[in-house]
Amino acid sequence: MASVNSRSGFCNSNSTFYSKRTPIPLPPNPSLDVTTFISSQAHRGRIAFIDASTGNNLTFSELWRAVECVADCLYEMGIRKGHVVLLLSPNSILFPVVCLSVMSLGAIITTTNPLNTSGEIAKQIKDSNPVLAFTTSQLLPKIASAAEKLPIVLMDEERVDSVGKVRRLAEMMKKEPSGNRVMERVDQDDTATLLYSSGTTGMSKGVISSHRNLIAMVQTVVNRFGSDDGTQGEQRFICTVPMFHVYGLAAFATGLLAYGSTIIVLSKFEMHEMMSAIGKYKATFLPLVPPILVAMVNGADQIKAKYDLSSLHTVLCGGAPLSKEVTEGFAEKYPTVKIMQGYGLTESTGIGASTDTVEESRRYGTAGRLSASMEGRIVDPVTGKILGPNQTGELLLKGPSIMKGYFSNEEATSSTLDSEGWLRTGDLCYIDEDGFIFVVDRLKELIKYKGYQVAPAELEALLLTHPEIPDAAVIPFPDKAVGQFPMAYVVRKTGSSLSEKSIMEFVAKQVAPYKRIRKVAFVTSIPKNPSGPQTNEFTSQS
Repeated sequence: MASVNSRSGFCNSNSTFYSKRTPIPLPPNPSLDVTTFISSQAHRGRIAFIDASTGNNLTFSELWRAVECVADCLYEMGIRKGHVVLLLSPNSILFPVVCLSVMSLGAIITTTNPLNTSGEIAKQIKDSNPVLAFTTSQLLPKIASAAEKLPIVLMDEERVDSVGKVRRLAEMMKKEPSGNRVMERVDQDDTATLLYSSGTTGMSKGVISSHRNLIAMVQTVVNRFGSDDGTQGEQRFICTVPMFHVYGLAAFATGLLAYGSTIIVLSKFEMHEMMSAIGKYKATFLPLVPPILVAMVNGADQIKAKYDLSSLHTVLCGGAPLSKEVTEGFAEKYPTVKIMQGYGLTESTGIGASTDTVEESRRYGTAGRLSASMEGRIVDPVTGKILGPNQTGELLLKGPSIMKGYFSNEEATSSTLDSEGWLRTGDLCYIDEDGFIFVVDRLKELIKYKGYQVAPAELEALLLTHPEIPDAAVIPFPDKAVGQFPMAYVVRKTGSSLSEKSIMEFVAKQVAPYKRIRKVAFVTSIPKNPSGPQTNEFTSQS
């Protein structure tokens, strides 16, 4: 490709930006599952997972033995290629065992957020139709009320008043393989995971990721973290990211194992526990969302006096680009720690762009350069014209980690993924003359609350089920601490004295905490455009 600009990566002949990073090697064998791929990588690592609060660990040999035993038990239970298995659990050192076992059979893992209500979980169960669920005794009631007939495997040892026959993961991990399992051929193109995302608009949809998508993610992660200073296999990552989320599942529950890293697992995010774990387990990498990085800058003196962070050499930040003030503030307070940033979507298996060096991170406000083997285009959202460097339009991505589509949702798939494999990100961006991507705004209406995605359409539909609310619109309200939170504009039925508090309580009872409406304004009408509420021109109602 002679016409590719060496600085920006832009090719004039097809108006495409190409990644400037070394392309990732993808295995040529079409029959390969991601579990086999990860377990066959050579490395010097010994301990795979450590539970931060108890110190319990799984060595690599224990992990792969457990995966083999659990896969064997699942096979004996009738789990086959193409079956969906639901996983509802907080982060734990057993979460990866379940994922890797299920995927090794060619079965499909679907995860759900432990904060979700039974109603939200029931919707996902109805959509994905799982044949089995793994969960904890604490979360069991949520699944039991969402789908009482679904067979359950419990991931902890606590006693429960059994609802039907419940198996235990601990027993499955100890059971010697019977030798009866017939290995089904699993292809890289087969579906591996079904993770739910709001996509560029609207309700939650199942994102179909293939084994090839996950293998591409693994190779990107290994190339990014495993070859910088020759300490391959010596890295220790704190896992603060939820494993039910694409980044947690693809990197921390699976991908980083490929080069022998140790993952220190926090069951829930808590600042003190995270800081203590860095010193206790000599962690080298720490993944964060921007609000926590800001908290580390603001509380730097107390943090450095109280905790031993001497082992830490890199923080990985995703969720939103960092400002110049935060980046410089962090560099000043923690001079020995470098910042790397990442940009990605569930639909791109968590990959899109990144900053991989201190120099790249100094390009303030950037989301990074295109990830290895990723191509980008900038398209005018109105005319569809493909644009060049320093021109703002919607970012489209294409590469080996882009999803196969949305599960049984042809309409959503065709509006997000075109016939050539270009994924619409819903983000308005420009790519500068050095190939750095800058996110200017969001085309998509999603609200980003502490890194969680909240779809306004879902909350609007819920508000309209209230007998005294004929119309409503939900918008993102900017907030320093959490990024954005949902705010509702509500039209009350004539004569109604519905209060802000009662509306917030009505919603809070039916959704996960991060989706709660935290501000309400009453209006006489909601202006509409053809695609729904127009949230910037409301008429106020006293």
